[in-house]
Amino acid sequence: MQAAIRLTAQVQPGGKIEIVDAQLPVGIAVEVIVELPYAPARPSRSLIAVLADAPGHLAFQTAEDVDSYLHGERDAWER
Repeated sequence: MQAAIRLTAQVQPGGKIEIVDAQLPVGIAVEVIVELPYAPARPSRSLIAVLADAPGHLAFQTAEDVDSYLHGERDAWER
C-alpha cells in the first residue's frame, strides 16, 4: 500500500525546499510533488512578436505589405 504525507514548506532563495518529518524512514527513496497555490504568471507576448518569431517572419506593418506578399505568392504559384 502506498503511503502519503502532506507537508507544507517555504521556498528558500535559489528555489530550495527543505522537507523534515520524523515519519520519513532514513534511506528510503521518495517521490516529491510540488503544488503551487496558483499558476505562475507567464510573460505575455504580443501577436506581432509571435509572428516575428514564426518561420518566414510573417509580421506585416501595413495592409500594403500584406497585399504585396500575397501577390508575390500568387505569382509564384503561376510559374
